[in-house]
Amino acid sequence: MHFHTIHQFLAYYERIRARTRRLIDCIPADRIDWSSAPDKWTFADLIRHLAATERFMFVENAMRRPSRYPGHGPELARTHAAVLRYLDDRHAESVEMLSTLGDEDLQQQCETPGGTLITVWKWLRAMVEHEVHHRGQIYLLLGMLGVATPPLYGLTSEEVRERSE
Repeated sequence: MHFHTIHQFLAYYERIRARTRRLIDCIPADRIDWSSAPDKWTFADLIRHLAATERFMFVENAMRRPSRYPGHGPELARTHAAVLRYLDDRHAESVEMLSTLGDEDLQQQCETPGGTLITVWKWLRAMVEHEVHHRGQIYLLLGMLGVATPPLYGLTSEEVRERSE
């Protein structure tokens, strides 16, 4: 998908984030620090990572500034409520900052943390892909715990099959 206006991108991104947020709301509060194995990321780690990369890597780079990624550790937010607040607050900051970009800024080059030059709109698309990747991990982890999750687009696989010819 090619984004021509920042308004078009932000409207799309808000829909992506709403689906991610609905899933994150399924994480039981007492499981926020659960991981599938020792030394694997917890739900809290994944959420803090999404928040920090969005705000301090993707958005900073899109604004044509260097990355300031602080990591995803518990020093950023410890409790279930604090982790969710961290995600929501960083997202609000990110949207506010991106809203200041002009449509022509989307066609400019920015530099990734790896030193690659990329068009801003493509970098923002990569931010969405990054979020979707980690959303998939959260679905898998919730499935391992037997936690019911919302269907991504309104119907379950079984419902689609029932309605198919």
